[in-house]
Amino acid sequence: MASSPLKQLDETAHFYQSATQEISKVIIGQHEIIENLLISLLSGGHCLLVGVPGLAKTLLVKSLASILDLSFSRIQFTPDLMPSDITGTEVIEEDRETGQRIFRFIQGPVFANIILADEINRTPPKTQSALLEAMQEHQVTSAGRTLPLEEPFFVLATQNPIEQEGTYPLPEAQQDRFMFQLNLDYPSLEEEKVIVDQTVRINNTRLSSVIEKRRILDIMAFTREIPVSDHVVEYAVNLIRKTRPSEDNDGFIRKYVRWGAGPRAAQYLIATAKTRAAIHGKPTPDEEDIDALTLPVLQHRVLRTFAAEAEQVDIKAIIRHIVQNK
Repeated sequence: MASSPLKQLDETAHFYQSATQEISKVIIGQHEIIENLLISLLSGGHCLLVGVPGLAKTLLVKSLASILDLSFSRIQFTPDLMPSDITGTEVIEEDRETGQRIFRFIQGPVFANIILADEINRTPPKTQSALLEAMQEHQVTSAGRTLPLEEPFFVLATQNPIEQEGTYPLPEAQQDRFMFQLNLDYPSLEEEKVIVDQTVRINNTRLSSVIEKRRILDIMAFTREIPVSDHVVEYAVNLIRKTRPSEDNDGFIRKYVRWGAGPRAAQYLIATAKTRAAIHGKPTPDEEDIDALTLPVLQHRVLRTFAAEAEQVDIKAIIRHIVQNK
């Protein structure tokens, strides 16, 4: 017998609290990043983590994999990485009894529940695109055969924003596959002192799994069924439409935005707002949930003009303007 919606809501909020407490054993601070990462996962989306070296991006993803009862695979992206190194390859095998040669597909590291695409912008676009089908369709096509990926399937990619030599910026089409872009900032003074103190000593902290795969799938199914009022849907859609220069009334967006976000951004806003409401024990999302998720949903989907770059008007300022003038 299926659990009642109220019980499922309580279980979702309990999982969120348990997960954040467990991750906090090794990750100091970054509470908003951890929350948004969990929201992305429970919403069935992929996440792009952007930050300078040393901010524990890789450790955060590995810690997340440790507390979930899911298979984990790490792919270190390098300039010489080939698509088959990600998806897998066909090999010829000979049957010793019959002498017959047959093709056998050896699965690549993409065949796991959580994929850490480390430094994804270090590999050429041809190899980056090997992830596109997997991320969008949750399947891999090889030698005319389509192989489904086991659910749930998440790609968590990291990217260094300051390194230019030997990097290949992600095409806009691939960036759009990521539900969130999360920018990691430097820790506060107090957090940095704790980080330094903990890491210069022997640390035997081991994280425990807090949820089974079956329950993760149950929570994902539950959050998809959470009702949303017409008012909140209209609020989210209007917010997305305001990122487009053709919809601008005061000239600010026309001056500083080259391309606005598409309908997928509104879909992601509503999907993640449902999850955010659930992990905080609310039966339905409201405007506050939409506003809280606008930046991670939009900051990699809104393209600035040359005037914005010249005047140093960043994406955060543009999105802040949109939210304040909605």
